[in-house]
Amino acid sequence: MTTTQTHTQANPTEKYFMLNSGATIPAIGLGTWLSEPEQVKNAVKEALTIGYRHIDTATIYGNEDSIGDAIQESGVPRSEIFLSSKLWCNSHRPEDVLPALSKSLEKLKTDYLDMYYMHWPVALKPGPELFLKDENGHGVADPLGTDYVVTWKAMERIFKETKKVRNIGVSNFTVGQLNRLLENSEIVPAATQIELHPYDTRGDIRELAQDHGIHVTAYSPFGNLNPTYKDKLKEKGIEGRLIDDPVVRRIAEKYNATPNQILISFQIALGNSVIPKSVHAERIRENFTIKFLDVEDVFALSKLNKNAQFNTADGTFGPEFAPKE
Repeated sequence: MTTTQTHTQANPTEKYFMLNSGATIPAIGLGTWLSEPEQVKNAVKEALTIGYRHIDTATIYGNEDSIGDAIQESGVPRSEIFLSSKLWCNSHRPEDVLPALSKSLEKLKTDYLDMYYMHWPVALKPGPELFLKDENGHGVADPLGTDYVVTWKAMERIFKETKKVRNIGVSNFTVGQLNRLLENSEIVPAATQIELHPYDTRGDIRELAQDHGIHVTAYSPFGNLNPTYKDKLKEKGIEGRLIDDPVVRRIAEKYNATPNQILISFQIALGNSVIPKSVHAERIRENFTIKFLDVEDVFALSKLNKNAQFNTADGTFGPEFAPKE
C-alpha cells in the first residue's frame, strides 16, 4: 500500500519576523522596482486586497506618488502596513537626507516610514537630477566624496530626533562595508536588503547580519528573471532561468507548488523576509504563498549557489564605484 506525503503551508498574513527595534516585518512584501506608476498603483491595491501588509519602494523607482494613492484608496489603515522606502544616492550629504525623506513622505502621503534604507553605499553628485551620468554613461560621483558612514549618522539623527522613521536600514552593502558601518555607528541597522536567490545565497553577509541582530530582506528572489540582469548571464556563466532549474522544478512538483512559490518559501525558511515584484494580479496572488520546506530541500536549493550576484555597484554606477572593502 502506498501513502501520499502531504505538506503544510503557512498563512502569509500571519508570518512576521522580529526586528532588533522590537517592531515586526511581514515575511512577504510587494517589491515595486521597475514598476511603472499606473501599473504599480493597481498592483499595490490588489496586493493589499489579497492580504499583503509590506510594501517596498524607493525614491529612484519614481512610483512613490502612485503607491501613496493606492494605499489611501485601498481602505487598509496605514497603521496595518509596513511601508519602506530608500534614500537615493544624490542625497547622501547630511544636510540633504531629511529633505529627501520629507519628499518621499509627501509623495507617499504618510507621516512616517516603517523602514528607511540607504539604497546604496554610493554618493552621487547632488542636484535635481537623481542619476547624473557622464559621457560614458557612468554615475557622476559626489565631488565631496561623502562617506556612507556620514550619511548613516544623519539617518541616525532623524531616527532619534523625529518620528518620521520607525526603523533605519541599509541596502546593497558588502560584508566589508557593513562591518565598517557597524564599527562607526551608534545604531545597528534594523535590516539589510540585498539580492538573494539560490544562485547567490550570500552566506557571508547573512552570517554577519545574524551575528549583529540585523534582519535580512531578499529582493530578486527569482534570480535572473529580472530583465535588467539579462546581459550579465553569460558573464556569470549561467544559461537558462533559475525558475527552470531542474532542482527548483523537482522541489516545486514535490510540494504541488510553482517555482516562484518555492523560491519565496526558500527565503522565508532561511529567516529572510522577501519582496517579490509583480504588477500582474494572478502573479501577486501566486507569490503570496509560504510552503514549509523540508530541511533537505532547503539544503538542495542552497547547493545551487554560484555566487552569481547580478546587481552590483560597478554594474549600476560604473567600474569606478566597485567596492573597495
